[in-house]
Amino acid sequence: MGTGQSRSSNSLVVPQANQALDQMKYEVAQELGIQIPQDGYYGYMATRDTGAIGGHITRRLVQIAEQQLAGKFSR
Repeated sequence: MGTGQSRSSNSLVVPQANQALDQMKYEVAQELGIQIPQDGYYGYMATRDTGAIGGHITRRLVQIAEQQLAGKFSR
C-alpha cells in the first residue's frame, strides 16, 4: 500500500449492497452540495464534508431499518 492509503477492515454482510451504498453516497453528496472526486480519491476532501456524507448515509440507513421493523411488527 502506498503512503496515505489504508486498508479498511470493514466488510459488508451482503456484498451486493456495495452498489446501493455507493449510489446512496452520490445522492447524499449531491443533496448536500458536496462534489465527490471523479478519481475516487478522498484525501483532498474536507473531513467535515466526508463526515457529513457518512453521517447522512447512516441516518438514512437507520430510517430504512426502522420503517422495515415497524412494518414487520405492525401486522
